[in-house]
Amino acid sequence: MDSSSSSTTTRMFHPRSALRENPQRKKSYENLDRFIPNRSAMDMDFAHYMLTEGRKAKESPPSQSLYQKLLAEAFNMNGRRILAFKNKPPTLVDPIPLFSSSSVHSSKPVKPQRHIPQRPEMTLDAPDIVDDFYLNLLDWGNNNVLAIALGTTVYLWNASNSSISEVVTVDEEDGPVTSISWAPDGRHLAVGLDNSNVQLWDSATNQMLRTLRGGHRLRVTSLAWNHHLLTTGGKDAKVINNDVRIREHIVESYEGHRQEVCGLKWSASGQQLASGGNDNLLFIWDRFMASSNSPRHWLHKLEDHTAAVKALAWCPFQSNLLASGGGGNDRHIKFWNTQTGTCLNSVDTGSQVCALQWNKHERELLSSHGFTENQLILWKYPSMVKMAELSGHTSPVLFMTQSPDGYTVASAAGDETLRFWNVFGNPKAAKPAPKAIAEPFANVSHFR
Repeated sequence: MDSSSSSTTTRMFHPRSALRENPQRKKSYENLDRFIPNRSAMDMDFAHYMLTEGRKAKESPPSQSLYQKLLAEAFNMNGRRILAFKNKPPTLVDPIPLFSSSSVHSSKPVKPQRHIPQRPEMTLDAPDIVDDFYLNLLDWGNNNVLAIALGTTVYLWNASNSSISEVVTVDEEDGPVTSISWAPDGRHLAVGLDNSNVQLWDSATNQMLRTLRGGHRLRVTSLAWNHHLLTTGGKDAKVINNDVRIREHIVESYEGHRQEVCGLKWSASGQQLASGGNDNLLFIWDRFMASSNSPRHWLHKLEDHTAAVKALAWCPFQSNLLASGGGGNDRHIKFWNTQTGTCLNSVDTGSQVCALQWNKHERELLSSHGFTENQLILWKYPSMVKMAELSGHTSPVLFMTQSPDGYTVASAAGDETLRFWNVFGNPKAAKPAPKAIAEPFANVSHFR
């Protein structure tokens, strides 16, 4: 008990030492007129109060101000509020541990609320970007370099020094560029074309390594890497796995879509592939479920969306959780357990869902939208409460990608602007650049 508690006890009650027998008093057998049971010090104190102060209180009750003064003195408040949160408890000097460190559960400090800027950190012009919902024209690689396709040319923006360079320009009869995707090594870039071919480029030397032909009959609108496999989706409704290390690059195919495949994403484990199409279908494919000699059969065929499914994003903190977004006639974000094929939740966003990005550091999801607001919305997961709405684009925000450190998001739209949003926070410390993975391209230069 601290000093304040001791003084409180002294003022409220007589100290126990005052109950000791006075040697001047007569012996108990000589004082036989009354007997008061000595049950406790509390009883004696209360009896003493009733015999003395209690009678005075009945005769002359104290005023309200006097009562408050006596109460404040009794509790030794000294002007402080009881149970007030403002005042910190006194610091213990050389405390004696009562429990082992493993048994003491300290309260978790409250995390301060993150400031979410409502305006883009930077805006760049993106002239001649193709305003087509079904294309995928923006990607941020592990090398911290952002690639964007503008017409028949692919430009690179280096986030480390803000330099801009041109890496790919295709012939007019082959273009425009309809999809781009960085390989995991952060050096090689896959470029899908309107003429149904896919080109592989070395960004360090600005050289084309090879062209993948024969897989599709129409434009290639979606690309996804899984180590050495490049999966391509096209307007011909085909989904094809290409092994970029070998001459006969087509190794597997997935059949199920009936219209253009506009969304492709591999899970982090590389075991499951999600594909979305203009047929309003979402498929989940298992990488190892079927023989490579025949078209692979889907693990789940999901038909809940009522418009094209382009926006796909695998959750970074739960491996079997997939988010998908539907087009203008659907407007919903849906969450799926890809092991069971169960729809866990469905949220009506009120507008076309063009792209999705998970926050790698918090349980949050960012969505980009079309008409009528053309905004980005940050959602808290799993409650799906809106945390922020970011506006600035004047046409549907068709393309969205995320920096390697997971803090900055870039968005591009048909309004011919590329905007950078500091929506997921600030990096706490600089992270080393990821190591290059050169193995998938060890033999690619031999097959131009």
